[in-house]
Amino acid sequence: MRRTPAFTATTAPVAVIGTIALSLTASPGYADEGVAADRVSLRTLPQAGVALESLAAKAAAGIADARSKRATKTHTVSRGDTVSAIAARHGLRTRDVLAWNDLGWKSIIHPGDVLVLSATGSAVKESGGQGSADKASSSSRTPTRAAGIHTVRAGDTLWAIARSAGVGLSSLLRANDLNASSIIYPGEKLTIPGTTGSSTQKSPSKASTAATSQRAAAKKVHLDAEQVRGVKTIIAVGRDLGVPDKGIAIALATAMVESWIRNVDYGTHDSLGLFQQRPSMGWGTVDQVQDPHHATAAFFGGPGDPNGTATRGLLDIDGWRDMEFGAAAQAVQVSAYPDRYATWESQAYTWLEIYG
Repeated sequence: MRRTPAFTATTAPVAVIGTIALSLTASPGYADEGVAADRVSLRTLPQAGVALESLAAKAAAGIADARSKRATKTHTVSRGDTVSAIAARHGLRTRDVLAWNDLGWKSIIHPGDVLVLSATGSAVKESGGQGSADKASSSSRTPTRAAGIHTVRAGDTLWAIARSAGVGLSSLLRANDLNASSIIYPGEKLTIPGTTGSSTQKSPSKASTAATSQRAAAKKVHLDAEQVRGVKTIIAVGRDLGVPDKGIAIALATAMVESWIRNVDYGTHDSLGLFQQRPSMGWGTVDQVQDPHHATAAFFGGPGDPNGTATRGLLDIDGWRDMEFGAAAQAVQVSAYPDRYATWESQAYTWLEIYG
């Protein structure tokens, strides 16, 4: 009577326990452990059951380890980093990295920020750096956290604030009636939601109302010495070029949105200076876009444009005088968030009246 060969390279053991038959596929890498038998009865070969359990445990551990590595893949931002450069370095698409980190094309990243580099990692970050299992155990250790207030400082981002406070970004956004593209400003007060049982979670409408009032109050800012210097520079350059008041007010509002009227040395991609102009897009050298006089003259454009025809300033846009305030600013900046500029119109005219 011909017998079936005892072992093959492709067939896994079938373990018969009571009336249940289990069939598994064995990895060729474990063939030397004697678990690739064609047909095995655990009632006759109990040692095969031990080997089978060992194989299953090793396979499960390998899968868990691989998932853990994928979920925790991150990049800590260094000085000079841009999202696009980070994405290219890791073979990823910029738009994916932006989405995984709740960033927009105009978002600013700072040294020390930690960006996740996978969709799985973004889910971990969104939950405050914990997986679902960890979240449950953490809740048992820390059942409540009192709601608080965070005063925004220069360089703060919504994601960094959420991470520092130990809350999810979506929770922070909901508590303050914000979305992922919202702009925050130094001096603004954000509500930090509590965890289970907090008054913020029980009364989200009150928190949203308070946050809206805080953001409205933040728009009535008091300029510091650095900002006043920036305002005076923009007004002086505008006057020298013969720009009408509306154009100067548009420039002031634009600088407030783009840099908080500060000559910053960082920004999204290679954006720098008062107006977050990009050397790679022809706005000037790194030194030029960080020169407030050059940057302002380039924003206005026209016959006095230091960039010549390489860039298009406000005065180069046909009909800009008849455009809505924010639309005229957007025509120059081509921002991913065109609605931001108009919110500063009233303040811009006030600064022009005070310092012009």
